[in-house]
Amino acid sequence: MNNIKKMCASKAIKVCAKMRFSVHHNLLLMILILILFTGCATFNAQKVGPTTIMKAKEEILEEQLLDVGILVFESDKITEEQAKEEHTSQEIRKAERHFMPYHLKSTMQQSSYWGAVRALPGKTESIDVLVKGKVLESNGEHLILQIDVTDATRKTWFSKKYKSEASLAFYSGNRAGEKDVYQDLYNTISNDIATYLVKLPPEEIKNIRTVSKLKFAQDFAPSVYNGYLTKDKKNLIAVNRLPADEDTIMIRLLKIREREYMYVDTLNEYYEEYYANIWSSYENWRKLNYEEIKAIKEIKRNALNQKLVGMLLLAGAIALNAGEVNNTGALQMSMILIGGQVIVNGFNVTKEAEIHSAAIKELSESFGSEMQPVVMEFEGKQYELTGTAEEQFKHWRELLRQIYITETGFDPDISSEHKEKTTSEGSE
Repeated sequence: MNNIKKMCASKAIKVCAKMRFSVHHNLLLMILILILFTGCATFNAQKVGPTTIMKAKEEILEEQLLDVGILVFESDKITEEQAKEEHTSQEIRKAERHFMPYHLKSTMQQSSYWGAVRALPGKTESIDVLVKGKVLESNGEHLILQIDVTDATRKTWFSKKYKSEASLAFYSGNRAGEKDVYQDLYNTISNDIATYLVKLPPEEIKNIRTVSKLKFAQDFAPSVYNGYLTKDKKNLIAVNRLPADEDTIMIRLLKIREREYMYVDTLNEYYEEYYANIWSSYENWRKLNYEEIKAIKEIKRNALNQKLVGMLLLAGAIALNAGEVNNTGALQMSMILIGGQVIVNGFNVTKEAEIHSAAIKELSESFGSEMQPVVMEFEGKQYELTGTAEEQFKHWRELLRQIYITETGFDPDISSEHKEKTTSEGSE
């Protein structure tokens, strides 16, 4: 946006350099520059239209269901100046990173196309389909998300930006977990993922499920399951060989995998509570923010109009003086006074817009202060699920590894070292 403004200003300056203007012409040039800046600042968003969620017409067989993990969304860190320009705050962005993936999870579950759909605090190798999201813009008026979908074989289903613009009507009839201000956008994402799924042949779906299972096993016991997976020329993961049906290590690892699911399901209960608790505050913040943004735009339009009128009056007064018109002293003075007053009023209105911006910041900060850390207990241990949930998830996986070692008496790290030593001795 700033680059566009610079381009517009540069064009105006070049025009000025080519021509010789009188004083009142220069004033008119200032008006032209203001108009150019206003036009260049316009944002034309590609809107997501009204969209109904696709639902499976018949029940899908268990072996054809894929599990979905939706990672906590990413967002760029923003400075105070950027936050002011985008009408948001770092606190709001932090809330949205958890709020939005959970609402997408709820939307996808309504489609009945999937097995388990879970919000994830961190990446895991035990998921069939992984959804990554990034908040590019969100302020109650516009929502722009980057969505990337891949499966266990590392195949990218699609990478796409979704844009939607709200109206005041969007802020009525919404229900937590069912209908959001930007429900059409969430429905569109869900439909796009489901559309890709239904085009997959059954054998490919089975392959994805197998790869995710072997990736989990390889992560926990690399010395045992190295070589079961391979990569093709496109760097996609493929099955090289399968473990035996009675493979005792795989059976135990699958139990460990279920424990990971159990923890993630417990974590999703926390996300559900967190989502429900902030729903009302977030909904109100977005609506108020929407109204504030609209008010600011109206105020700025009025301010610009008043400044333009003021400059025209001043230009007219100067033109009268330049033309040496008789008996125009009183008229000239009146035009200067009126023009000056209109310009002052315009700047006063702009000041009022800044007050609205400050109100938005206060709303954002008050909303952010409501999000306190929540401590939950699981199997005798306490976990603090906040912005550091990703770290807690890593610790839980480390604990699972210790459970695996205790249950099997098989330390994957020691076994790996032993295997390397044996291989080295055999080659001598």
